[in-house]
Amino acid sequence: MLSALDHEHTVAPAGYSRWLIPPAALSVHLCIGQAYATSVYKNSLIAHFDASQTAIGVIFSIAIVMLGLSAAVGGTWVEANGPRKAMFVSASFWASGFLVGAVGIATKQLWLVYLGYGFLGGIGLGIGYISPVSTLIKWFPDRPGLATGLAIMGFGGGAMVASPLSRQLLELYDSGYDSANASSVASGGALVGLFVTLGIGYFVIMMFGVVNVRVPPPGWRPAGFDPAAVAARPLVTNGHVTAANAIRTRSFWLLWVVLFCNVTAGIGILEQASPMIQDFFRDGTTSTVTVAAAGGFVGLLSLFNMAGRFAWSSTSDLIGRRPIYLLYLGVGMVLYALLASVGHLATALFVLLAGVILSFYGGGFATVPAYLRDLFGTLQVGAIHGRLLTAWSAAGIAGPLIVNGFLDAQGKPGTLTAEAYRPALFTMVGVLAIGFVANLLIRPVPDHLHEPPAGRPATSPPQTVAAEGSPAR
Repeated sequence: MLSALDHEHTVAPAGYSRWLIPPAALSVHLCIGQAYATSVYKNSLIAHFDASQTAIGVIFSIAIVMLGLSAAVGGTWVEANGPRKAMFVSASFWASGFLVGAVGIATKQLWLVYLGYGFLGGIGLGIGYISPVSTLIKWFPDRPGLATGLAIMGFGGGAMVASPLSRQLLELYDSGYDSANASSVASGGALVGLFVTLGIGYFVIMMFGVVNVRVPPPGWRPAGFDPAAVAARPLVTNGHVTAANAIRTRSFWLLWVVLFCNVTAGIGILEQASPMIQDFFRDGTTSTVTVAAAGGFVGLLSLFNMAGRFAWSSTSDLIGRRPIYLLYLGVGMVLYALLASVGHLATALFVLLAGVILSFYGGGFATVPAYLRDLFGTLQVGAIHGRLLTAWSAAGIAGPLIVNGFLDAQGKPGTLTAEAYRPALFTMVGVLAIGFVANLLIRPVPDHLHEPPAGRPATSPPQTVAAEGSPAR
């Protein structure tokens, strides 16, 4: 039965519609996108384990670290074995992470939650995240930004489903928990029930993607597609670069910095979203924003995140990848400064600023696979994407540490105000500025790092290049 997961059994038959692939990818990304809803039950975990914000935030950080590491290490394996087997492996690790995490909550062993949701779940995140991306780019060489946006928007939208679902499940499993009460936290038993339910449910949904995903036959192209027209655009190559050669280039590492900066700036808000909006509008010891409204804000951010992944990545097909990242990073700096300085004046203003910031955050994720395709071709774009996602791992540590570190120094949860967030938000402005400069420095990959056309032997690189002491551009 498991032989059905092999790459040779995944090749699409003649006449197969490429528009069936995005829903298969979406089913996986919607499930693993639950990672963005952890702030809904963060305070309940803090109370259950009697731990600090930073200690509980480490769960999320480990998951994002493992996402990047598993994507980097497993990227070549995913390319060799195909998306179906990769999606199955992802579903198995993701579900196991919830179940092991549930055991950790039941026994009050925080390290088991780190191992489960953080380590095992993070592996499921990484393999699941990259498994459909390379396939989508190969099915949509004419519109790579639109294709990856269609699937990756599911990762951003996962919290829009998981946030209200988690609140309802916690109320179902704990009659004493009231999502509308700011001081109410769910019991350990309710958290166990939540984790078990999500683990089993997500595994079933992800099997839909496993069954339906296909790869195009060798040499397939969409009708009317002209590769030469695409290659005429700035920074777009018609050649192909292996993953091993890609990481030797300066452009890869500059793009790594770009992604790291964009993610660091956004992930700090996401991890703290629910308490953050309550703290910004706190009057003394009482917030004018209820817990239920804060949970709705998390869902709304998820909507902005999801919409940005589709809208901005599709726009990049029209204006180019470098210009769209200049928008993400440049306008993002302005928005962060406004959020820090005037975001507390009105709830609507706060929500609008945070929403647009998160749309840029999501757009950056959805656009980066197409940026990699432009620079390095499609030969091993999935493996290259996996290696680039180590930037996400690093940002998964940096973003929450910056925000939680400042907040822990300012006071205890439930007593903070907007002023406590300003040092962290202005720090993010500087982080985005670094990414803005790195994006401007990206250049095309030198020809000697491209793979030779089929049937033509590779030639040795020029001696001047071999003697260089720094990476090629």
